[in-house]
Amino acid sequence: MALLAAGGFVVAGCSAPGPEEVTFFADGKTVNVVPLASCDVKSAQCTTKPDAAGKLRVRPGKPVQISVPSGIAETPWKVTVQYVNAQGEPQELKQDIITSLDRFAYTVTTPRPDDQILVVEVAQASVISQTGRPEDAEAVTTAIWSLQVEPPAAAPASSVSG
Repeated sequence: MALLAAGGFVVAGCSAPGPEEVTFFADGKTVNVVPLASCDVKSAQCTTKPDAAGKLRVRPGKPVQISVPSGIAETPWKVTVQYVNAQGEPQELKQDIITSLDRFAYTVTTPRPDDQILVVEVAQASVISQTGRPEDAEAVTTAIWSLQVEPPAAAPASSVSG
């Protein structure tokens, strides 16, 4: 499964989120996830952990709930969702940017009850300006957390003999 890599925020030198974890809940299960990547604006140093993606088994049509700590909630953050329809056809990415600076939770849903979520990513942003002028400010991604959804195992076919 491809990672979404926070499309829409400019990825650049970023500020370190520290050991912040994002919690994903789905279908009665929970997983805490550390960032796949995080960067420090001042030092321009980035750390990646390609194996940091969380994994949950989620049935089609079931929501995924996200809980973020204050270190993320108090900054702009974005949720990006990749999903397929019942025929397995990729659908347009769903994205929502949260800028309230006080939102700690988000629920991912699909448009139709038989759609299957594949990937949910949370991207934290910082607003920086190279010149110090507000009109030159832009959002840059500071960290990315990813949940890779594992569709439920197919039920074995049963035969009825009579």
